[in-house]
Amino acid sequence: MNLYIKAGLILATAEGMTPRLFDLDMQLLHDALLTLIAVIALFFFASYFFFNPAREFLKKRQDKIKSELDEAKESLDNAKALRSEYEQKLRDIDKEAEAILSEARRKALDSEAATIAKAKAEASGIIERANTEAELEKKRVADDVKREMVSVASAIAGKVIGQNMDTEVQGKLVDDTLKEIGDSTWLS
Repeated sequence: MNLYIKAGLILATAEGMTPRLFDLDMQLLHDALLTLIAVIALFFFASYFFFNPAREFLKKRQDKIKSELDEAKESLDNAKALRSEYEQKLRDIDKEAEAILSEARRKALDSEAATIAKAKAEASGIIERANTEAELEKKRVADDVKREMVSVASAIAGKVIGQNMDTEVQGKLVDDTLKEIGDSTWLS
Protein backbone atom coordinates (compact mmCIF):
# COMPACT_ATOMS: atom_id res chain seq x y z
CA MET A 1 0.00 0.00 0.00
CA ASN A 2 0.89 3.44 -0.38
CA LEU A 3 2.74 5.20 2.35
CA TYR A 4 0.35 8.09 2.57
CA ILE A 5 -2.68 5.88 2.91
CA LYS A 6 -1.06 4.00 5.74
CA ALA A 7 -0.28 7.24 7.42
CA GLY A 8 -3.88 8.38 7.08
CA LEU A 9 -5.15 5.15 8.59
CA ILE A 10 -2.78 5.41 11.46
CA LEU A 11 -3.80 8.96 12.12
CA ALA A 12 -7.51 8.13 11.96
CA THR A 13 -7.17 5.27 14.45
CA ALA A 14 -5.12 7.47 16.71
CA GLU A 15 -7.79 10.09 16.92
CA GLY A 16 -10.40 7.55 17.72
CA MET A 17 -12.27 7.66 14.49
CA THR A 18 -13.07 4.77 12.43
CA PRO A 19 -12.17 5.08 8.82
CA ARG A 20 -15.21 5.76 6.54
CA LEU A 21 -15.64 5.22 2.90
CA PHE A 22 -17.36 8.52 1.91
CA ASP A 23 -16.77 10.49 5.01
CA LEU A 24 -20.49 11.27 5.47
CA ASP A 25 -20.97 13.50 8.38
CA MET A 26 -23.47 16.17 9.36
CA GLN A 27 -21.52 18.97 7.81
CA LEU A 28 -21.46 17.21 4.45
CA LEU A 29 -25.19 16.54 4.58
CA HIS A 30 -25.83 20.12 5.59
CA ASP A 31 -23.67 21.44 2.74
CA ALA A 32 -25.36 19.07 0.25
CA LEU A 33 -28.84 20.21 1.40
CA LEU A 34 -27.90 23.90 1.10
CA THR A 35 -26.42 23.29 -2.35
CA LEU A 36 -29.60 21.49 -3.42
CA ILE A 37 -31.77 24.37 -2.14
CA ALA A 38 -29.49 26.89 -3.90
CA VAL A 39 -29.68 24.93 -7.18
CA ILE A 40 -33.49 24.74 -6.96
CA ALA A 41 -33.72 28.46 -6.15
CA LEU A 42 -31.34 29.24 -9.01
CA PHE A 43 -33.45 27.07 -11.35
CA PHE A 44 -36.66 28.94 -10.43
CA PHE A 45 -34.86 32.29 -10.69
CA ALA A 46 -33.38 31.40 -14.09
CA SER A 47 -36.72 29.96 -15.18
CA TYR A 48 -38.55 33.15 -14.27
CA PHE A 49 -36.04 35.60 -15.72
CA PHE A 50 -34.47 33.61 -18.57
CA PHE A 51 -36.50 30.56 -19.54
CA ASN A 52 -39.95 32.22 -19.56
CA PRO A 53 -38.83 35.11 -21.84
CA ALA A 54 -37.07 32.58 -24.06
CA ARG A 55 -40.26 30.47 -24.19
CA GLU A 56 -42.34 33.57 -24.96
CA PHE A 57 -39.86 34.59 -27.64
CA LEU A 58 -39.98 31.09 -29.16
CA LYS A 59 -43.79 31.08 -28.93
CA LYS A 60 -44.01 34.47 -30.66
CA ARG A 61 -41.60 33.30 -33.31
CA GLN A 62 -43.56 30.07 -33.78
CA ASP A 63 -46.82 32.07 -34.12
CA LYS A 64 -45.17 34.46 -36.57
CA ILE A 65 -43.85 31.57 -38.68
CA LYS A 66 -47.26 29.92 -38.58
CA SER A 67 -48.98 33.15 -39.66
CA GLU A 68 -46.42 33.63 -42.45
CA LEU A 69 -47.02 30.06 -43.59
CA ASP A 70 -50.77 30.68 -43.54
CA GLU A 71 -50.30 33.90 -45.52
CA ALA A 72 -48.05 32.08 -47.96
CA LYS A 73 -50.65 29.34 -48.37
CA GLU A 74 -53.36 31.94 -48.87
CA SER A 75 -51.19 33.79 -51.40
CA LEU A 76 -50.53 30.51 -53.19
CA ASP A 77 -54.25 29.77 -53.28
CA ASN A 78 -54.93 33.28 -54.61
CA ALA A 79 -52.20 32.84 -57.20
CA LYS A 80 -53.70 29.52 -58.28
CA ALA A 81 -57.14 31.12 -58.52
CA LEU A 82 -55.74 34.02 -60.56
CA ARG A 83 -53.86 31.60 -62.78
CA SER A 84 -56.98 29.55 -63.47
CA GLU A 85 -58.93 32.78 -64.05
CA TYR A 86 -56.33 34.03 -66.54
CA GLU A 87 -56.22 30.65 -68.24
CA GLN A 88 -60.02 30.81 -68.55
CA LYS A 89 -59.72 34.34 -69.93
CA LEU A 90 -57.14 33.12 -72.46
CA ARG A 91 -59.49 30.35 -73.54
CA ASP A 92 -62.31 32.90 -73.77
CA ILE A 93 -60.07 35.23 -75.78
CA ASP A 94 -59.36 32.40 -78.20
CA LYS A 95 -63.08 31.73 -78.51
CA GLU A 96 -63.78 35.45 -78.88
CA ALA A 97 -61.08 35.79 -81.53
CA GLU A 98 -62.59 32.84 -83.39
CA ALA A 99 -66.04 34.44 -83.11
CA ILE A 100 -64.67 37.75 -84.43
CA LEU A 101 -62.95 35.96 -87.31
CA SER A 102 -66.08 33.99 -88.20
CA GLU A 103 -68.13 37.22 -88.02
CA ALA A 104 -65.60 38.91 -90.31
CA ARG A 105 -65.78 35.94 -92.70
CA ARG A 106 -69.57 36.09 -92.64
CA LYS A 107 -69.53 39.83 -93.34
CA ALA A 108 -67.02 39.30 -96.15
CA LEU A 109 -69.26 36.63 -97.67
CA ASP A 110 -72.30 38.91 -97.28
CA SER A 111 -70.37 41.76 -98.87
CA GLU A 112 -69.25 39.46 -101.66
CA ALA A 113 -72.81 38.29 -102.23
CA ALA A 114 -74.07 41.89 -102.22
CA THR A 115 -71.34 42.91 -104.68
CA ILE A 116 -72.17 39.96 -106.92
CA ALA A 117 -75.89 40.77 -106.75
CA LYS A 118 -75.17 44.42 -107.55
CA ALA A 119 -72.93 43.40 -110.45
CA LYS A 120 -75.63 41.02 -111.75
CA ALA A 121 -78.23 43.78 -111.44
CA GLU A 122 -75.96 46.19 -113.31
CA ALA A 123 -75.25 43.52 -115.93
CA SER A 124 -78.94 42.79 -116.38
CA GLY A 125 -79.57 46.54 -116.62
CA ILE A 126 -76.85 46.84 -119.25
CA ILE A 127 -78.27 43.87 -121.14
CA GLU A 128 -81.77 45.31 -120.90
CA ARG A 129 -80.57 48.71 -122.16
CA ALA A 130 -78.65 46.97 -124.94
CA ASN A 131 -81.77 45.02 -125.89
CA THR A 132 -83.84 48.21 -125.79
CA GLU A 133 -81.27 50.03 -127.89
CA ALA A 134 -81.15 47.08 -130.29
CA GLU A 135 -84.94 47.16 -130.60
CA LEU A 136 -84.84 50.91 -131.15
CA GLU A 137 -82.05 50.50 -133.70
CA LYS A 138 -84.06 47.77 -135.46
CA LYS A 139 -87.08 50.05 -135.60
CA ARG A 140 -84.98 52.95 -136.85
CA VAL A 141 -83.34 50.76 -139.49
CA ALA A 142 -86.74 49.35 -140.43
CA ASP A 143 -88.11 52.88 -140.71
CA ASP A 144 -85.08 53.91 -142.81
CA VAL A 145 -85.55 50.87 -145.03
CA LYS A 146 -89.27 51.67 -145.35
CA ARG A 147 -88.48 55.24 -146.35
CA GLU A 148 -85.89 54.06 -148.80
CA MET A 149 -88.29 51.52 -150.19
CA VAL A 150 -90.96 54.15 -150.46
CA SER A 151 -88.61 56.38 -152.39
CA VAL A 152 -87.48 53.50 -154.59
CA ALA A 153 -91.03 52.27 -155.02
CA SER A 154 -92.28 55.75 -155.88
CA ALA A 155 -89.46 56.24 -158.33
CA ILE A 156 -90.24 52.89 -159.93
CA ALA A 157 -93.97 53.55 -159.83
CA GLY A 158 -93.40 57.00 -161.33
CA LYS A 159 -91.45 55.50 -164.17
CA VAL A 160 -93.97 52.73 -164.64
CA ILE A 161 -96.98 54.97 -164.57
CA GLY A 162 -95.16 57.82 -166.15
CA GLN A 163 -96.80 60.42 -164.12
CA ASN A 164 -96.10 62.27 -160.95
CA MET A 165 -97.76 60.99 -157.93
CA ASP A 166 -98.55 62.99 -154.97
CA THR A 167 -97.36 62.00 -151.51
CA GLU A 168 -100.72 60.72 -150.44
CA VAL A 169 -100.82 58.20 -153.25
CA GLN A 170 -97.20 57.23 -152.58
CA GLY A 171 -97.92 56.61 -148.86
CA LYS A 172 -100.92 54.45 -149.78
CA LEU A 173 -98.84 52.39 -152.19
CA VAL A 174 -96.08 51.89 -149.58
CA ASP A 175 -98.59 50.82 -146.94
CA ASP A 176 -100.22 48.38 -149.31
CA THR A 177 -96.83 46.95 -150.25
CA LEU A 178 -95.78 46.60 -146.63
CA LYS A 179 -99.02 44.87 -145.78
CA GLU A 180 -98.49 42.41 -148.58
CA ILE A 181 -94.89 41.69 -147.49
CA GLY A 182 -95.63 41.81 -143.74
CA ASP A 183 -93.72 43.21 -140.75
CA SER A 184 -92.01 39.92 -139.95
CA THR A 185 -90.00 40.15 -143.17
CA TRP A 186 -88.56 43.51 -142.17
CA LEU A 187 -87.80 42.58 -138.58
CA SER A 188 -85.99 39.35 -139.28
